[in-house]
Amino acid sequence: MKHFKFFIALLSCCLIIACASQQNKVSKTPQTVTAAFAKKQAFTKEEKKNWHLKDIFEDSIPGISLDKAYTFLKNKKSDTIIIALIDTELHIDHEDLKSQIWINKDEIPNNNIDDDNNGYIDDIHGWNFLQTTKKGAVLYANHSFIRIIKMYDSLFKDKEEIQIPESQKKEYKEYLRAIKTYNKEKKGVEDDITTYNRIKDKFIKADRLLTTYFPKKDYTIPQLDSLLQATTDSILKMRIGNMKYYLKNNMDVKWTDRGIKEENKKLNTWLSFTYDDRQNQRDNVDNLNDVPYGNNNVQGTLRGSHGTRVMSIIAATRNNDIGINGFSNSVKVMFLGVAPLGNEHDKDIALAIRYAVDNGAKIINMSIGKEFSMHPKWIEEAIKYAESKDVLIVSSAGNKSYDLNNEFDYPDDYKEDTEYVKNFVKVGASSYKADSTMVWLSSNYSTKNVDIFAPGHKIYCLSRNRTRYSSGTSLASAVVSGIASLIRSYYPNLSAIEVKDIILKSGISFDVDVVRPYPYGDKQDPKKIPFSSLSKSGKIVNAYNALLMAEEVSKKKKND
Repeated sequence: MKHFKFFIALLSCCLIIACASQQNKVSKTPQTVTAAFAKKQAFTKEEKKNWHLKDIFEDSIPGISLDKAYTFLKNKKSDTIIIALIDTELHIDHEDLKSQIWINKDEIPNNNIDDDNNGYIDDIHGWNFLQTTKKGAVLYANHSFIRIIKMYDSLFKDKEEIQIPESQKKEYKEYLRAIKTYNKEKKGVEDDITTYNRIKDKFIKADRLLTTYFPKKDYTIPQLDSLLQATTDSILKMRIGNMKYYLKNNMDVKWTDRGIKEENKKLNTWLSFTYDDRQNQRDNVDNLNDVPYGNNNVQGTLRGSHGTRVMSIIAATRNNDIGINGFSNSVKVMFLGVAPLGNEHDKDIALAIRYAVDNGAKIINMSIGKEFSMHPKWIEEAIKYAESKDVLIVSSAGNKSYDLNNEFDYPDDYKEDTEYVKNFVKVGASSYKADSTMVWLSSNYSTKNVDIFAPGHKIYCLSRNRTRYSSGTSLASAVVSGIASLIRSYYPNLSAIEVKDIILKSGISFDVDVVRPYPYGDKQDPKKIPFSSLSKSGKIVNAYNALLMAEEVSKKKKND
């Protein structure tokens, strides 16, 4: 290992941003991309769909050079790799995904017997810890700060810090942080309800006035433009302006009523102290050994299907002229459902990680996250278990624009300001231009526990019934898992720790000042900061560079 660390440090100097002078040879001159280098302004339709796969040097787009990587991989042999997806439910019958779904060959389908004796009956494609019936609806769940407040309210309510014993000071501070977060989130939901009601009121007033001119209510934007030019009535001008905006954005009374209903549902579930989000599982959520619960229904009912979007980035079948191209056809995706509409329970996450490890996953993608953890020790031990079994974990950094040097996003690999494992990668989201907008403005960041950035803004992906553009660190995490799957597939002698090291050291550096992400509700700070200051590596992942380095490290390891 000592020789490996020396070698990889030396190699990384040659690959700081990896421009290859020849296809198989690493450039000997370290280079850095500057804002002046990439001036891409307009995108073709195809470039827009696949920007995250492009190459900064050949296309002037800060993607990950996957197309270039596949030229390098031509005629090379690959092993099949199992990737566990810890997420929301998954559309396993999607035409572009179904051939990539993991099948548990040790389990006989639908015989209601635990054939492989792993504790999970008929777990053919994985396990859904949130489901209790075959057609069970997606669960709403409390936010984690609600759980913290409920746990400590009887101890700390209405008390000052001076009244708290030293042994409980840490828990007291967490309790106060939870209350502060609750008040902020509740106000946000209430403000959204107020906004919906305001839009509804303005729509009704505009529609009522315009009915005078259009009795059938069949007005169009061009007709409203004509009426606007013809009138001097200031009230009518204002109502026309309002209605034009609503028509362009498909907003009407039904839209506002749906929004109000959804926000009220949040108040009655996510933010409710009386809502029981474990009523269907009927397990003790504070007892890790209270199992089994859930079932094998990984398909679920959620239309938007976050898990489907994430899987499509990693593993949509390549070159089948359907949907999109994932990273590799040499992967099988194991699904583990833990993410409700709300915050995940630590018990579900910990058990999902252990299931993935015990059933052969080499990579775990966790596009999940929350600000509080009830049982961080359980997750810490599960992550350590994954490390001991040579499993790489890739996690999203979160979408709150937070500096995680000062805020929190669980799961992570930090304890008392030090990493407790070396198999965990936390990923922020980058955008499609190498300028001040290169960081997606909602991405969390940190020089302490965000390892690297990857494309995560306006990524073309699959949903349950269609293709769509989506943004988030969840997709950035999927990109890194995709790169890791290529490395582990083509270079199976490399360990999880080596794969992480290669991904971080082979990324591309950008000498670009960017607009710093800013928390929701706060005013944007116009001050720009170096992109390199937003993560530990200061880089964006690059598949081509990573594979070049992986090949060299793999050869070196075989010869040692």
